[in-house]
Amino acid sequence: MASRHGEQHTTSSGPLAGVTIVDTTSMLMGPYCTAILREMGARIIKIEPLEGDIARGIDDREQNLLGPVYLNLNRGKESIALDLRDADDRALFDRFVAAADVVTHNRPPGSDARLGLDYDTLAAVNPRIIVCGMFGFGADGPYGPLPAYDDVIQSASGLAAHQTGTGEPQYIRTPLTDKITGMLAAGAISAALYEREQSGTGQLIEVPMYETMVRFLLVEQQGAQIFDPPRGPAGYARTNSPHRHPYRTADGLIGILASTDAHWASLFRVLGSEALAQDKRFADITQRTANIDELYAWLAAQVAQHPTQELLEALHRRRVPAMRVNTIEGLFDDPHLRDTDFFDTVEHPVLGRLRQARAPFRFGRSGAPELFPAPVLGAHADSLRTEFDG
Repeated sequence: MASRHGEQHTTSSGPLAGVTIVDTTSMLMGPYCTAILREMGARIIKIEPLEGDIARGIDDREQNLLGPVYLNLNRGKESIALDLRDADDRALFDRFVAAADVVTHNRPPGSDARLGLDYDTLAAVNPRIIVCGMFGFGADGPYGPLPAYDDVIQSASGLAAHQTGTGEPQYIRTPLTDKITGMLAAGAISAALYEREQSGTGQLIEVPMYETMVRFLLVEQQGAQIFDPPRGPAGYARTNSPHRHPYRTADGLIGILASTDAHWASLFRVLGSEALAQDKRFADITQRTANIDELYAWLAAQVAQHPTQELLEALHRRRVPAMRVNTIEGLFDDPHLRDTDFFDTVEHPVLGRLRQARAPFRFGRSGAPELFPAPVLGAHADSLRTEFDG
Protein backbone atom coordinates (compact mmCIF):
# COMPACT_ATOMS: atom_id res chain seq x y z
CA MET A 1 0.00 0.00 0.00
CA ALA A 2 1.88 3.07 -1.22
CA SER A 3 1.51 6.54 0.28
CA ARG A 4 1.66 9.81 -1.58
CA HIS A 5 5.23 10.30 -0.29
CA GLY A 6 6.54 6.98 -1.53
CA GLU A 7 6.74 5.14 1.80
CA GLN A 8 5.50 1.60 1.66
CA HIS A 9 3.47 -0.51 4.09
CA THR A 10 4.24 -4.11 3.20
CA THR A 11 3.62 -7.50 4.73
CA SER A 12 6.21 -7.80 7.48
CA SER A 13 8.48 -10.53 8.70
CA GLY A 14 9.99 -11.00 12.14
CA PRO A 15 8.71 -12.68 15.31
CA LEU A 16 6.08 -9.96 15.93
CA ALA A 17 4.69 -10.00 12.38
CA GLY A 18 0.91 -9.63 12.57
CA VAL A 19 1.01 -7.51 15.76
CA THR A 20 -0.40 -3.98 15.38
CA ILE A 21 0.64 -1.25 17.82
CA VAL A 22 -1.04 2.15 18.00
CA ASP A 23 1.71 4.45 19.22
CA THR A 24 0.72 7.82 20.69
CA THR A 25 4.14 8.47 22.26
CA SER A 26 6.50 11.26 21.28
CA MET A 27 10.07 12.46 21.75
CA LEU A 28 12.40 9.54 22.65
CA MET A 29 11.40 6.98 25.27
CA GLY A 30 8.17 5.71 23.73
CA PRO A 31 9.34 5.94 20.11
CA TYR A 32 12.50 4.02 21.07
CA CYS A 33 10.30 1.29 22.55
CA THR A 34 8.15 1.03 19.44
CA ALA A 35 11.21 1.28 17.16
CA ILE A 36 12.48 -1.93 18.78
CA LEU A 37 9.10 -3.60 18.34
CA ARG A 38 8.97 -2.48 14.70
CA GLU A 39 12.39 -4.04 14.15
CA MET A 40 10.88 -7.26 15.53
CA GLY A 41 8.15 -7.14 12.91
CA ALA A 42 5.24 -5.32 14.54
CA ARG A 43 3.22 -2.79 12.57
CA ILE A 44 3.40 0.65 14.20
CA ILE A 45 0.67 3.20 13.51
CA LYS A 46 2.13 6.43 14.86
CA ILE A 47 -0.52 8.90 16.06
CA GLU A 48 1.00 12.38 16.07
CA PRO A 49 -0.50 15.67 17.26
CA LEU A 50 -1.39 18.07 14.48
CA GLU A 51 1.93 19.87 14.89
CA GLY A 52 3.83 16.56 14.84
CA ASP A 53 6.08 14.72 17.27
CA ILE A 54 8.29 17.31 18.99
CA ALA A 55 11.35 15.17 18.18
CA ARG A 56 10.89 16.10 14.52
CA GLY A 57 12.41 19.48 15.32
CA ILE A 58 15.60 18.27 17.05
CA ASP A 59 18.59 19.37 14.95
CA ASP A 60 16.22 19.86 12.00
CA ARG A 61 18.73 21.63 9.77
CA GLU A 62 16.70 21.11 6.61
CA GLN A 63 13.63 22.72 8.22
CA ASN A 64 11.27 19.97 7.09
CA LEU A 65 10.39 18.35 10.45
CA LEU A 66 12.70 15.42 9.76
CA GLY A 67 15.55 15.85 12.24
CA PRO A 68 18.03 12.98 12.75
CA VAL A 69 16.65 11.85 16.12
CA TYR A 70 13.20 11.49 14.59
CA LEU A 71 14.62 9.70 11.55
CA ASN A 72 16.42 7.13 13.71
CA LEU A 73 13.45 6.42 15.99
CA ASN A 74 10.66 6.15 13.44
CA ARG A 75 11.83 4.01 10.54
CA GLY A 76 9.11 1.76 9.21
CA LYS A 77 6.28 3.45 11.11
CA GLU A 78 3.09 4.84 9.57
CA SER A 79 2.24 8.44 10.46
CA ILE A 80 -1.12 10.11 10.82
CA ALA A 81 -1.85 13.39 12.65
CA LEU A 82 -4.98 13.39 14.81
CA ASP A 83 -6.61 15.63 17.41
CA LEU A 84 -7.96 13.12 19.91
CA ARG A 85 -10.33 15.77 21.30
CA ASP A 86 -12.02 16.09 17.90
CA ALA A 87 -15.02 13.74 17.55
CA ASP A 88 -14.22 12.55 14.02
CA ASP A 89 -10.54 12.02 14.76
CA ARG A 90 -11.42 10.20 17.97
CA ALA A 91 -13.80 7.92 16.10
CA LEU A 92 -11.01 6.99 13.68
CA PHE A 93 -8.59 6.47 16.57
CA ASP A 94 -11.08 4.11 18.22
CA ARG A 95 -11.25 2.10 15.02
CA PHE A 96 -7.46 1.77 15.15
CA VAL A 97 -7.73 0.59 18.76
CA ALA A 98 -10.45 -1.93 17.91
CA ALA A 99 -8.15 -3.57 15.37
CA ALA A 100 -4.90 -3.24 17.35
CA ASP A 101 -3.06 -5.42 19.84
CA VAL A 102 -1.26 -2.69 21.82
CA VAL A 103 -1.60 1.02 22.54
CA THR A 104 1.38 2.93 23.91
CA HIS A 105 1.42 6.36 25.55
CA ASN A 106 3.81 8.45 27.63
CA ARG A 107 1.37 10.59 29.58
CA PRO A 108 1.63 10.84 33.40
CA PRO A 109 -1.04 9.14 35.53
CA GLY A 110 -4.25 11.18 35.36
CA SER A 111 -3.28 12.87 32.12
CA ASP A 112 -3.89 9.62 30.24
CA ALA A 113 -7.52 9.50 31.43
CA ARG A 114 -8.15 13.11 30.43
CA LEU A 115 -7.22 12.23 26.86
CA GLY A 116 -8.99 8.87 26.91
CA LEU A 117 -5.79 6.82 26.76
CA ASP A 118 -6.34 5.03 30.07
CA TYR A 119 -6.81 1.29 30.12
CA ASP A 120 -10.50 1.31 31.12
CA THR A 121 -11.45 3.58 28.22
CA LEU A 122 -9.46 1.63 25.64
CA ALA A 123 -10.48 -1.81 26.97
CA ALA A 124 -14.12 -0.79 26.49
CA VAL A 125 -13.29 -0.48 22.79
CA ASN A 126 -11.17 -3.64 22.63
CA PRO A 127 -11.08 -6.08 25.58
CA ARG A 128 -7.95 -7.72 24.16
CA ILE A 129 -5.98 -4.48 24.05
CA ILE A 130 -2.69 -4.19 25.91
CA VAL A 131 -2.02 -0.63 27.08
CA CYS A 132 1.54 0.36 27.97
CA GLY A 133 2.12 3.66 29.74
CA MET A 134 5.69 4.96 29.97
CA PHE A 135 6.08 7.99 32.23
CA GLY A 136 8.18 9.55 34.96
CA PHE A 137 7.01 8.11 38.28
CA GLY A 138 4.82 5.26 39.51
CA ALA A 139 1.17 6.23 39.88
CA ASP A 140 0.90 5.17 43.53
CA GLY A 141 3.49 7.57 44.95
CA PRO A 142 3.50 11.31 45.65
CA TYR A 143 5.59 11.96 42.51
CA GLY A 144 3.04 10.17 40.33
CA PRO A 145 1.45 13.11 38.50
CA LEU A 146 4.72 14.99 37.94
CA PRO A 147 6.15 15.36 34.43
CA ALA A 148 9.66 14.10 33.81
CA TYR A 149 12.38 13.91 31.20
CA ASP A 150 15.77 12.22 31.15
CA ASP A 151 17.70 14.95 33.02
CA VAL A 152 15.09 15.00 35.79
CA ILE A 153 15.26 11.22 36.23
CA GLN A 154 19.06 11.14 36.10
CA SER A 155 18.95 13.67 38.96
CA ALA A 156 16.24 12.01 41.06
CA SER A 157 17.48 8.43 40.67
CA GLY A 158 20.97 9.16 42.02
CA LEU A 159 22.59 8.59 38.62
CA ALA A 160 23.87 12.15 38.13
CA ALA A 161 25.42 12.33 41.59
CA HIS A 162 26.85 8.84 41.30
CA GLN A 163 28.37 9.61 37.92
CA THR A 164 30.98 11.93 39.43
CA GLY A 165 31.33 10.55 42.94
CA THR A 166 32.37 13.43 45.22
CA GLY A 167 32.46 15.99 42.39
CA GLU A 168 29.66 18.09 41.00
CA PRO A 169 26.86 15.85 39.70
CA GLN A 170 27.00 15.34 35.93
CA TYR A 171 24.53 13.93 33.44
CA ILE A 172 25.58 11.01 31.28
CA ARG A 173 25.86 12.45 27.79
CA THR A 174 23.07 10.40 26.26
CA PRO A 175 19.41 10.24 27.34
CA LEU A 176 20.07 6.96 29.07
CA THR A 177 16.90 6.82 31.17
CA ASP A 178 14.67 7.24 28.11
CA LYS A 179 16.43 4.44 26.26
CA ILE A 180 16.55 1.99 29.16
CA THR A 181 12.89 2.57 30.03
CA GLY A 182 11.95 2.15 26.36
CA MET A 183 13.86 -1.12 26.17
CA LEU A 184 12.21 -2.41 29.34
CA ALA A 185 8.79 -1.44 28.00
CA ALA A 186 9.45 -3.33 24.76
CA GLY A 187 10.22 -6.43 26.81
CA ALA A 188 7.13 -5.96 28.98
CA ILE A 189 4.90 -5.57 25.92
CA SER A 190 6.33 -8.75 24.41
CA ALA A 191 5.65 -10.60 27.68
CA ALA A 192 2.07 -9.28 27.81
CA LEU A 193 1.47 -10.42 24.23
CA TYR A 194 2.65 -13.90 25.21
CA GLU A 195 0.41 -13.90 28.30
CA ARG A 196 -2.60 -12.83 26.24
CA GLU A 197 -2.17 -15.98 24.15
CA GLN A 198 -2.94 -17.91 27.34
CA SER A 199 -5.62 -15.68 28.90
CA GLY A 200 -7.30 -14.16 25.86
CA THR A 201 -7.51 -10.71 27.45
CA GLY A 202 -5.35 -7.63 27.52
CA GLN A 203 -3.94 -5.74 30.47
CA LEU A 204 -2.35 -2.51 31.62
CA ILE A 205 1.45 -2.16 31.76
CA GLU A 206 3.07 0.72 33.63
CA VAL A 207 6.78 1.39 33.13
CA PRO A 208 7.93 4.40 35.22
CA MET A 209 11.34 5.90 34.48
CA TYR A 210 12.23 6.65 38.10
CA GLU A 211 11.70 3.15 39.44
CA THR A 212 13.34 1.68 36.33
CA MET A 213 16.53 3.67 36.90
CA VAL A 214 16.66 3.12 40.66
CA ARG A 215 16.51 -0.63 40.04
CA PHE A 216 19.06 -0.29 37.24
CA LEU A 217 21.54 1.57 39.46
CA LEU A 218 21.11 -0.57 42.57
CA VAL A 219 21.95 -3.85 40.81
CA GLU A 220 25.66 -3.34 41.55
CA GLN A 221 25.65 -0.17 43.66
CA GLN A 222 23.48 -1.28 46.61
CA GLY A 223 26.43 -2.95 48.30
CA ALA A 224 26.00 -3.61 52.01
CA GLN A 225 22.77 -1.58 51.96
CA ILE A 226 21.13 -4.77 50.69
CA PHE A 227 20.94 -5.97 54.31
CA ASP A 228 18.18 -4.78 56.62
CA PRO A 229 19.47 -3.09 58.68
CA PRO A 230 22.44 -2.06 56.47
CA ARG A 231 25.82 -3.62 57.30
CA GLY A 232 27.92 -1.02 55.52
CA PRO A 233 27.92 1.57 52.76
CA ALA A 234 26.42 1.39 49.30
CA GLY A 235 28.64 1.23 46.22
CA TYR A 236 30.77 -1.07 44.08
CA ALA A 237 34.45 -0.27 44.46
CA ARG A 238 35.53 -1.29 40.97
CA THR A 239 33.11 0.89 39.01
CA ASN A 240 33.52 3.75 41.49
CA SER A 241 37.30 3.90 41.41
CA PRO A 242 38.69 7.26 40.22
CA HIS A 243 41.30 5.23 38.34
CA ARG A 244 38.65 3.52 36.22
CA HIS A 245 38.85 5.22 32.85
CA PRO A 246 40.32 4.61 29.39
CA TYR A 247 44.10 4.33 29.69
CA ARG A 248 46.54 6.43 27.73
CA THR A 249 49.05 4.40 25.77
CA ALA A 250 52.29 5.66 24.25
CA ASP A 251 50.31 6.88 21.22
CA GLY A 252 46.59 6.78 21.96
CA LEU A 253 43.86 5.52 24.27
CA ILE A 254 42.67 2.04 25.10
CA GLY A 255 39.90 0.48 27.16
CA ILE A 256 40.71 -2.67 29.14
CA LEU A 257 38.56 -4.70 31.48
CA ALA A 258 40.17 -7.78 32.95
CA SER A 259 37.61 -9.57 35.09
CA THR A 260 38.46 -13.22 35.75
CA ASP A 261 41.58 -14.62 37.40
CA ALA A 262 42.68 -15.85 33.96
CA HIS A 263 42.26 -12.36 32.46
CA TRP A 264 44.45 -10.81 35.13
CA ALA A 265 47.11 -13.51 34.90
CA SER A 266 47.31 -12.90 31.15
CA LEU A 267 47.34 -9.12 31.58
CA PHE A 268 50.16 -9.30 34.15
CA ARG A 269 52.10 -11.51 31.74
CA VAL A 270 51.64 -9.15 28.78
CA LEU A 271 52.80 -6.22 30.89
CA GLY A 272 55.88 -8.08 32.16
CA SER A 273 54.66 -8.47 35.75
CA GLU A 274 53.70 -12.13 35.84
CA ALA A 275 54.55 -12.43 39.54
CA LEU A 276 51.66 -10.13 40.47
CA ALA A 277 49.26 -12.98 39.73
CA GLN A 278 50.51 -14.55 42.99
CA ASP A 279 50.32 -11.31 44.99
CA LYS A 280 47.71 -11.79 47.73
CA ARG A 281 46.33 -8.28 47.02
CA PHE A 282 45.32 -9.36 43.51
CA ALA A 283 44.87 -13.12 43.85
CA ASP A 284 41.10 -13.24 43.35
CA ILE A 285 38.14 -10.98 42.63
CA THR A 286 37.47 -10.26 46.30
CA GLN A 287 41.01 -9.06 46.93
CA ARG A 288 41.24 -7.21 43.63
CA THR A 289 38.02 -5.33 44.44
CA ALA A 290 39.33 -4.40 47.88
CA ASN A 291 42.56 -3.05 46.34
CA ILE A 292 41.15 -1.77 43.08
CA ASP A 293 42.51 1.79 43.29
CA GLU A 294 46.05 0.53 43.70
CA LEU A 295 45.61 -2.04 40.94
CA TYR A 296 44.11 0.37 38.41
CA ALA A 297 46.72 3.05 39.15
CA TRP A 298 49.43 0.47 38.49
CA LEU A 299 47.70 -0.56 35.26
CA ALA A 300 47.55 3.03 33.98
CA ALA A 301 51.29 3.50 34.53
CA GLN A 302 52.13 0.26 32.73
CA VAL A 303 49.85 0.79 29.74
CA ALA A 304 51.37 4.23 29.11
CA GLN A 305 54.65 2.55 28.12
CA HIS A 306 53.22 0.58 25.17
CA PRO A 307 52.04 1.55 21.66
CA THR A 308 48.32 0.98 21.18
CA GLN A 309 48.36 -1.51 18.30
CA GLU A 310 51.17 -3.60 19.74
CA LEU A 311 49.43 -3.81 23.12
CA LEU A 312 46.05 -4.62 21.58
CA GLU A 313 47.49 -7.46 19.56
CA ALA A 314 49.17 -8.95 22.62
CA LEU A 315 46.01 -8.66 24.73
CA HIS A 316 43.80 -10.14 22.01
CA ARG A 317 46.15 -13.09 21.59
CA ARG A 318 45.69 -13.87 25.28
CA ARG A 319 41.92 -13.22 25.22
CA VAL A 320 42.01 -10.17 27.50
CA PRO A 321 39.04 -7.88 26.74
CA ALA A 322 40.42 -4.64 25.28
CA MET A 323 39.68 -2.18 22.45
CA ARG A 324 41.00 1.17 21.30
CA VAL A 325 38.89 4.21 22.23
CA ASN A 326 36.60 5.27 19.40
CA THR A 327 34.72 8.49 18.65
CA ILE A 328 31.18 8.90 17.34
CA GLU A 329 32.56 9.90 13.95
CA GLY A 330 34.96 6.96 14.03
CA LEU A 331 32.10 4.47 14.23
CA PHE A 332 31.21 5.07 10.59
CA ASP A 333 34.65 3.84 9.50
CA ASP A 334 34.89 0.99 12.00
CA PRO A 335 35.96 -2.21 10.17
CA HIS A 336 33.78 -4.49 12.29
CA LEU A 337 30.63 -2.42 11.70
CA ARG A 338 31.50 -2.26 8.00
CA ASP A 339 31.99 -6.01 7.63
CA THR A 340 28.80 -6.85 9.56
CA ASP A 341 26.75 -4.45 7.37
CA PHE A 342 25.67 -2.60 10.48
CA PHE A 343 24.79 0.59 8.61
CA ASP A 344 21.99 0.59 6.06
CA THR A 345 21.96 3.04 3.19
CA VAL A 346 18.36 4.06 2.52
CA GLU A 347 16.74 6.50 0.11
CA HIS A 348 14.41 8.95 1.80
CA PRO A 349 11.79 10.48 -0.52
CA VAL A 350 12.44 13.97 0.88
CA LEU A 351 16.01 13.94 2.19
CA GLY A 352 17.78 11.66 -0.27
CA ARG A 353 20.34 9.07 0.81
CA LEU A 354 20.64 8.35 4.55
CA ARG A 355 23.00 6.14 6.55
CA GLN A 356 21.31 4.47 9.54
CA ALA A 357 22.12 1.71 12.01
CA ARG A 358 20.24 -1.56 11.70
CA ALA A 359 18.76 -3.47 14.61
CA PRO A 360 21.57 -5.06 16.68
CA PHE A 361 19.64 -8.32 17.11
CA ARG A 362 19.03 -10.97 14.47
CA PHE A 363 16.45 -13.76 14.37
CA GLY A 364 17.77 -16.86 12.64
CA ARG A 365 14.42 -18.25 11.47
CA SER A 366 11.77 -15.52 11.57
CA GLY A 367 13.91 -12.84 9.97
CA ALA A 368 13.39 -9.11 10.20
CA PRO A 369 11.19 -6.62 8.37
CA GLU A 370 12.39 -4.30 5.65
CA LEU A 371 12.00 -0.79 7.02
CA PHE A 372 11.04 2.18 4.89
CA PRO A 373 12.48 5.55 5.99
CA ALA A 374 10.83 7.58 8.78
CA PRO A 375 7.72 9.28 7.36
CA VAL A 376 6.89 12.92 6.88
CA LEU A 377 4.07 14.13 9.13
CA GLY A 378 0.79 12.48 8.14
CA ALA A 379 2.34 10.55 5.27
CA HIS A 380 0.00 7.59 5.74
CA ALA A 381 -3.21 9.50 6.51
CA ASP A 382 -4.91 8.65 3.23
CA SER A 383 -4.01 4.96 3.25
CA LEU A 384 -4.95 4.54 6.92
CA ARG A 385 -8.28 6.28 6.50
CA THR A 386 -9.04 4.11 3.48
CA GLU A 387 -8.13 0.96 5.39
CA PHE A 388 -9.92 1.71 8.65
CA ASP A 389 -12.89 3.83 7.52
CA GLY A 390 -14.14 0.77 5.70
